[in-house]
Amino acid sequence: MVRRGRTIPEKRWPDTPDFVQVAKDWRPDAITVLVKLVWEGYDLLTADVLSHINCDQGEEKLEQIERSITQSLERRIHNVMTGDEPFGVQHEVYEWETGYSAQAQPPQYDIAFFLRANDRIIWPLEAKVLSSHGAVAPYINDVKDQFLTCRYAPFSSEGGMLGYLLSGEADIAFSKIEKGVPCILSHHQEFVDRNHKTSDHKRTVPPEKHYPANFRCHHLILNIIGVVASASS
Repeated sequence: MVRRGRTIPEKRWPDTPDFVQVAKDWRPDAITVLVKLVWEGYDLLTADVLSHINCDQGEEKLEQIERSITQSLERRIHNVMTGDEPFGVQHEVYEWETGYSAQAQPPQYDIAFFLRANDRIIWPLEAKVLSSHGAVAPYINDVKDQFLTCRYAPFSSEGGMLGYLLSGEADIAFSKIEKGVPCILSHHQEFVDRNHKTSDHKRTVPPEKHYPANFRCHHLILNIIGVVASASS
């Protein structure tokens, strides 16, 4: 395996503080502001798109549904941002830090918030379509195999998962995620009326790396089919 050389971002920004700490220098509730943008983007997506269509396309279309919803969601998150935030948002962003080799494609986030002052530092969101409230295995695998190994969010002590729920109950999905990771899911006190929980973890940090070991994962379950059914009725 040919080891990768230093990337352009690494040359430009050799220092990599924690995304969360830098954002909190802007305002203490910076991460709450960030996650609120995601929920506001989802509200726009619901009004603009989901309430007008039927997303129930069948199992063979799940990947297409995931990508199209994520792209539309990112655009609406961007629309609700003020421009004063110390971070921007982008769809499908590479994580160059944890690419294995010069030939292998590095991890790619579905949605990434990046620091404007150092766009090497990313607060990522990974999306998974949940065809039912029991179909959470790929979601669980991303938490365990990507976030908790530091392959995702190496420079952030927080990150998030988006579950696009096509059928079933969010509470049941949360229960299965909690059991499968395993972890303790807690309600986010700022989003008590949303399907939003958090879990706290101690990550496995690779040798000779100084990534944040303590990690908080935000879990957002976004109802997709239920939105359409309610609008139709």
